[in-house]
Amino acid sequence: MKTWFITGTSSGFGRELVVQLLARGDRVAATARRPEVLDDLAEQAGDRLWRSALDVTDTAAVRATFAAAVEALGRVDVVVSNAGYGLFGAVEEVSDEQIDRQIATNLTASIQLAKAAIPHLREQGGGRFVQIASIGGQVAFPAMSLYHATKWGIEGFWESAQAELAPLGIDVMLVEPGVARTNFGGASSVWGAPLPAYADGPSGQFRKIVSGELPALPAPGDPVKIVAAIIAAADGQSAPFRLTLGSDAWAMGTDALRRRLGALEDAKDLAHSTDADDYVAS
Repeated sequence: MKTWFITGTSSGFGRELVVQLLARGDRVAATARRPEVLDDLAEQAGDRLWRSALDVTDTAAVRATFAAAVEALGRVDVVVSNAGYGLFGAVEEVSDEQIDRQIATNLTASIQLAKAAIPHLREQGGGRFVQIASIGGQVAFPAMSLYHATKWGIEGFWESAQAELAPLGIDVMLVEPGVARTNFGGASSVWGAPLPAYADGPSGQFRKIVSGELPALPAPGDPVKIVAAIIAAADGQSAPFRLTLGSDAWAMGTDALRRRLGALEDAKDLAHSTDADDYVAS
């Protein structure tokens, strides 16, 4: 039996993680803005489900809540940073407050959760940190620039931090789902104020897709299967650093990396031409 600490458990992947983990007998420390949404699960799980209200943008609360979970449950084996949402709109359409809130929720909060959890994992001899990221950390689309900034940012953070933590027995897994059948583009999303200048461009087109004026984007990802894959990977003796889930995520990620590699190959001669004359490659 493992003990998991999970943020953002009111819906989507977060709630499904709680459902599947409790069903197999694990213990879960579940946080959400409104933990009462898990009342139905608490009735059956008993003391295997520990709940707390948490706004992940409140750094002091993140630290206090994680410490309280450890105190109540004795240890935490797997930390899942899942809380987040999408901010949509052209750069000019989103407000300063919306920008700050998006970065605070999707990026800074994940970093601060890591800071809160790492000392505990280190002192107990190891553990695993699962970051629910997105294939949006490898690719980018119009009208999602701030969302992508947070997802590319957290990927960069963990690229560096995972090397620091590996010698301590702390593994990191970045989960990169594609478009899944959750409420990500619905109630959990925030939009900037529309400007006429963007109405007929990519941002305006995206608004029309979400509003139903244009056909919806395919959503191949099954949240139940995605969560089962996350749990299975996290259970493994050696979890992959990146876990790409969904046929669309695989296709988009593969295409993006091939295009990036091709651009690098095309720039090889120019890149080398800017070395100092006395530099000798090792």
